[in-house]
Amino acid sequence: MAFDFKKEYKEFYMPKGTPSIVTVPKMNYIAVRGSGNPNDEDGEYKQSIGLLYGIAFTIKMSKKGDHQIDGYFDYVVPPLEGFWWQDGVVGIDYAHKDSFQWISVIRLPDFVTKEVFDWAVREAAAKKKQDFSKVEFFTYDEGLCVQCMHIGAYDDEPATIEKMHRYMEEQGYVLDIKNERYHHEIYLSDARRVVPEKLKTVIRHPVRRA
Repeated sequence: MAFDFKKEYKEFYMPKGTPSIVTVPKMNYIAVRGSGNPNDEDGEYKQSIGLLYGIAFTIKMSKKGDHQIDGYFDYVVPPLEGFWWQDGVVGIDYAHKDSFQWISVIRLPDFVTKEVFDWAVREAAAKKKQDFSKVEFFTYDEGLCVQCMHIGAYDDEPATIEKMHRYMEEQGYVLDIKNERYHHEIYLSDARRVVPEKLKTVIRHPVRRA
């Protein structure tokens, strides 16, 4: 049975529809940085997703090739995630998507070292005849956060975020979005196949004790 991060770490990937406080440990990711509206058909964001999955599946399918990775175990590729911000804005202004800055990521299993990652980039570039130079090995220690499952369209997230912020204040926390502590989304649904009102997205905001 392939290891499934969503099932093994439900506290990080399958929170309830009510807010909770969680401490997220340091994790490694495949990452691509960019800017602009994620809905642009040929935009940077949609191109980044192809790059991320190109590396993710090169690592996952390495078991079938000559390059055997130490400590490899079979696993389900974790969901797509994104860290989002806008210069001069605390939180997210959904009305001005063109000003989005983002880091699009997919979590890496712990057996993937920087050396393994570099091999995967070379392998993917050679096999797919594609430029993967934008892809990076990204380590992020997210720490203390408030999170909640949002069900519905991405543009409807502010209502869930308001609920999260009320909850954190009731529990004695304040919002701590700042440099390198980001608005974080984990996409559990494929937006190409799921109607907007049924999309499942984990929303996570960094907090600190008041």
